[in-house]
Amino acid sequence: MNAEYPTTTDAGTSGRVDENRPDLSNSNVREDLALTGRCALVHLPSGRTCLLPLRHPGPCDFHGPAEAADVVSASQ
Repeated sequence: MNAEYPTTTDAGTSGRVDENRPDLSNSNVREDLALTGRCALVHLPSGRTCLLPLRHPGPCDFHGPAEAADVVSASQ
């Protein structure tokens, strides 16, 4: 089993299933940022979020909650 692609379909907490983002049901991915095309991985100990594009090369670049909120509000 590949952890990135679970064997069962999980709609997550919002009821959404996205074939391009099977990680939306993962608790350490911010759904609001993920839906804007960002990596959205949350570093759980610090609460910082990666704002790089989905499937970016190299390591994540984590930013604070205020910066993440700005990205979400700009995309709406």
